[in-house]
Amino acid sequence: MEKTQDGKVKEEPKASGGGDASICGYDSLHRLLKENLNPHHFKEVSRLLIGLNCGKVLETIALPDSATSLSVEHGFDLQAYCFHADKELLRESRVVRVGLIQNSTALPTTAHFVDQKQAIFKKLKPIIDAAGSSGVNILCLQEAWMMPFAFCTREKRWCEFAEPVDGESTKFLQSFALKYNMVIISPILERDINHGEVIWNTAVVIGNHGNIIGKHRKNHIPRVGDFNESTYYMEGNTGHPVFETAFGKIAINICYGRHHPLNWLAFGLNGAEIVFNPSATVGELSEPMWPIEARNAAIANSYFVASINRVGTETFPNPFTSGDGKPAHADFGHFYGSSYISAPDASCTPSLSRNRDGLLITDMDLNLCRQVKDKWGFRMTARYELYAETLANYVKPDFEPQVISDPLLHKKSS
Repeated sequence: MEKTQDGKVKEEPKASGGGDASICGYDSLHRLLKENLNPHHFKEVSRLLIGLNCGKVLETIALPDSATSLSVEHGFDLQAYCFHADKELLRESRVVRVGLIQNSTALPTTAHFVDQKQAIFKKLKPIIDAAGSSGVNILCLQEAWMMPFAFCTREKRWCEFAEPVDGESTKFLQSFALKYNMVIISPILERDINHGEVIWNTAVVIGNHGNIIGKHRKNHIPRVGDFNESTYYMEGNTGHPVFETAFGKIAINICYGRHHPLNWLAFGLNGAEIVFNPSATVGELSEPMWPIEARNAAIANSYFVASINRVGTETFPNPFTSGDGKPAHADFGHFYGSSYISAPDASCTPSLSRNRDGLLITDMDLNLCRQVKDKWGFRMTARYELYAETLANYVKPDFEPQVISDPLLHKKSS
């Protein structure tokens, strides 16, 4: 559907999201509010919804013509912002440019698997080039970016998309990492050749020299709605690694792990400065949670969080059910995009489009992480030993909850 430059769908606004997955004719909440509120009201609403960075409205940044031209030519949403930190006397600024890519699949799921993967590669190339030409230092793609998110179907033929850590998708991205001096996080469906060809949901971290720094496997696997992922892979075994790169210490909390506060905490305890959350989630299930969880994690753990979600509705050849009493259906629902970045000072960027491919570029001064720690003292006041004791007791078979009952609660009336 045709859209204006500001992301508005060229049609009469609807009372609710229509078949184009818009919000009343707009492709993001931010754009809906901006177009329909007067400037003063919009400024106040934005202050409450996305916060202030170091007491000021989040700034936009100009990108090179090469990037904006690619955005226009290939029709993807392109936004760019800048998070500042206070100037320090003893430390230089540590500004890192981060890019997030959200995208829909390129061919129907009935197409040959080779053609589907190659079409995604072709679709992503100009978006990655736009990131590279914009000077992005660290780029993250969405969960299982190299395939349709077929884990709703329970059909094992989709396992053919799985590949080794150093497989086809990694090789495709290594050339970009080397060309643009860019760290790239590539979430794939991994086949572990050395351990019985077991499948994992894995993020591969590619260094800015094209080398493989390491990998992380998804810690928490959903068993809710159509997310039948445990049919294909189980919980990961890599712990909570933080990868020290040329541009900062990063970690990856894959998709469903964002619902688990201790998962976020562990990455922070290991020293992460930026935690990426590559995801694939649908509107009916999780959209009210999406603007909250990652932002809360950034605040609670004093690091930046980069949240990526795929876009579009993927229809599969055979209808499926998920034991919830609903009729058989052939799609997961709408993947609502809306990728965004949260800062430790409670500010965040506006979201990318809800229904278009997109590239979000953000400058972030990593000095802000320690500045927020100093200001709020969350680490100093966390009382980890208190919770360590509670958790240690909780995992024991003879655990009993610490409940103090009112002695009169169960007393018989005289």
